[in-house]
Parts: sequence; structure tokens; C-alpha cells
Amino acid sequence: MGLVRHLRRFLYALGPVVIIASHLGCLLLFWTGLSLAAACWALLLYLVRMLATTAVYHRLITHASYRVARPVAWVGAVVAASAGQMGPSWWKAHHQLHHRHVDTVADPHTPLMPSAGWSGFWRSQVGWLFRPSFFPDSLPADVEADPVMRLIDRLHFVPVLLLAALSWQLGGMAWLAAFFLSTTLLFHGVASVNSLAHLFGDKPFATGDASRNNRFVALITLGEGWHNLHHAFEASVRQGFTLRSGSLVLLPDPTYRFIRLLERWGLAWNLRVPSEGALLARARRGLVR
Repeated sequence: MGLVRHLRRFLYALGPVVIIASHLGCLLLFWTGLSLAAACWALLLYLVRMLATTAVYHRLITHASYRVARPVAWVGAVVAASAGQMGPSWWKAHHQLHHRHVDTVADPHTPLMPSAGWSGFWRSQVGWLFRPSFFPDSLPADVEADPVMRLIDRLHFVPVLLLAALSWQLGGMAWLAAFFLSTTLLFHGVASVNSLAHLFGDKPFATGDASRNNRFVALITLGEGWHNLHHAFEASVRQGFTLRSGSLVLLPDPTYRFIRLLERWGLAWNLRVPSEGALLARARRGLVR
């Protein structure tokens, strides 16, 4: 078992290598430039892989806010892994650690502890990649029980390499540079949920932490920036809720719309959304009449 753990740790250690390589790969843009076709490729990769990260890794695998057939989850996990987002077991373990110890020194993503300011922001945005907490002490049993998910988790870097190769095959160095740009921007977009959305924005719901609804983060993450709602109702498939003048207001949530589309196609079911009463009950004092 010790050998297995060491091998898993080595495979996980390739994650930061992928992200560093992606940042360095962006330097190719100084040579290739960014044509309209390459920009469209980068945008397509960003949107599809961000949706896989938010809809599958986050709302499905981690928080079970809806259900799908196993093949749908497998495909989504492969696409999310191709974004350099590691594997499904690692992702769920890491994210659960954030929720379990939110905004304390044991939270690997907080920008507030043990210090705030620029050092806290840097640690939350990038520095966590190089801390011991990057390697989870345990993995979620439900994900590990699925042999396909376990394989995707351990070989998380393979989809990244395959997509990089496909980009080069389709458009040469220019599209490879676009792939690196898309992957780098996506990494920082996802990281901003736990950095910027714990520093700036509105707090309509009582959560006991610093989570906020941040419009900019919601825009670049297809709805994940409504982070205060997420911490109030972790299992909600829809995160786009806020309060204005004592009433509930729906906010744009493209990830939720995508999941509803899956439901319409018969690929998703049991979508979990808190009732209006539950939402109003969690409102911060003074925000509901």
C-alpha cells in the first residue's frame, strides 16, 4: 500500500507541472500571435471545459446536486481533467477540505488565513499548488468505488496531453498556443472562486464565512461566482440567487441552464434546488422584511 500511495502522490504531483507548463506555453503567443481562428478555438475550449468543471466536477461529483448515468459522468470527468483540473477524486477531496475548514488556517484556498492582503490572495490563487495540502490525506469513497473514475483520477494528465496534441494537429503552433492560453485562463478563473469571491461582493445569505456573490467571477466561471449562495446551500444545483428589497432575485447561471438542458434530454434528473422558504430563512438579518 505504501508503494501505491507513493505512486499516486507522484501522479498528483504532475498537476502543478501541467499548470506551470500551460503558463509557459502562453509565451508561444509572442511568436504565433492570436488569429481569429485560434481565438475561437481558445474560447471554445474554455467554455466546454469550464462547463465540465462546474457542472460535473463541482455540482455533480462533489456536491451531488443532481444525478446522471455513469457514462455521462465519465465523459464530463475526462473533459474536466483535460482542463488541467486534476482528477475527480482529488478534486472532490480538495474541495471538501475547503468547505470543511472554510476561511481557517486548515482551508487550502482561503485568502484570509493565516494572513490576508496580497500574500493571502497569492496563496489562494496560485500558492496552494505548492503547499503540502495539495496532496489530500484521504479520497472520497464514492468516487474511488468507480474504477473508471479512479483511472481518470490517476491519469488526469493524459486528457491534457491528448487535447494539446489535437490542438497542434488541427492548427499547428498557433492553436497549441491558444490551448495553453485557454488552459491558463481557465485555471485562474476557477481559482478566483475561492480567492476573489471570498474578498469582494455581496453577502445576502448568512454563512458564517467570507463567501460572497461576485458578478465578475460568476461571468468568467459560468455561474460559480454566486459563491455566497453556494456556501449557504452547498447541494443546490442552482447558485444564481440573491436578495433585493427583501425578495428573491434570480441571477444568470449558465451552468444551471446547461444542467437543465441535460435534464430535458433525459441525461440528468433529481435536480436539487432549495425552496423559497429555505432561501429566505438563510437571509442575513435586515435583508428580508
